[in-house]
Amino acid sequence: MSAPRRGRVGGRWKMGGMRPLISTTDLATALAGPAGDRPVVLDVRWRLAGPPGAESYREGHVPGAVFTDLDSVLAGEPGEGGRHPLPDPADLQRDLRAAGVREGVPVVAYDDADGSVAARAWWLLRWAGHTEVAVLDGSYAAWTAEGHPVSTDEPRPEPGDITVHPGGMPVLDADEAAALARDGLLLDARATPRYAGETEPVDPRAGHIPGAVNAPFAAHIGADGRWRAPEELAARFANLGLRPGEPVGAYCGSGVTASSVVLALELAGHPGAGLYAGSWSHWSRDPNRPAATGTLPG
Repeated sequence: MSAPRRGRVGGRWKMGGMRPLISTTDLATALAGPAGDRPVVLDVRWRLAGPPGAESYREGHVPGAVFTDLDSVLAGEPGEGGRHPLPDPADLQRDLRAAGVREGVPVVAYDDADGSVAARAWWLLRWAGHTEVAVLDGSYAAWTAEGHPVSTDEPRPEPGDITVHPGGMPVLDADEAAALARDGLLLDARATPRYAGETEPVDPRAGHIPGAVNAPFAAHIGADGRWRAPEELAARFANLGLRPGEPVGAYCGSGVTASSVVLALELAGHPGAGLYAGSWSHWSRDPNRPAATGTLPG
């Protein structure tokens, strides 16, 4: 991989990586700058129950943003690996190049909800070896509420040159997730009713991985729709039992919203958390894997 060039996104991009979040003001400043210094912007709006994010994108998006579909770009085909398994590296490289992602050029991802889908893009790019990537704090809702420009033009970016090098972020398989739940801290990012096994609208069985601690991803966002301050997140994870230096990982239904737990952990000063990419959609497929119920880890 070629060395990253020097640049900045509103003062947040620096050699050695980009902070996980970027404000709407900083993004607007970066997009108003010289063309060669502008970040690549990915619109990753997606909703489990619809409507399709592509429809929202066509109605309006951050100028220059490229729509990037969760199901077809940020995940592989559903199957034995779960509902949103990691994409094939060659396919991901092709799709990111089509979106204009280039070596050493920062990428900003946004959705229109709580940042969890944008966090999947952040995590996946980091996994692919691209360190200059951030999530738009406050998402598209904050962008429009603050009166920043919106476009309906669909850009045709120059093809990028990113080379995907898998392994930039740690990935857990089922056995490793089970071991972490036993010997470290495994966080379940789903809402409490799903964690407790009271309901399961999507996957084969209800419940959670024995020993996992419930940490709903929605708690990472404040009432204003922005990510909580690092000290608030640090206090939250401490209350969940995370000790300094302890190995930690996360999972959810299909590996999407758990990415936001990994991002929140990094903001809180705990970088390098593992992600069980298959998550509950993978775990629950095997009837031999145990499932705990109730609000306690089990």
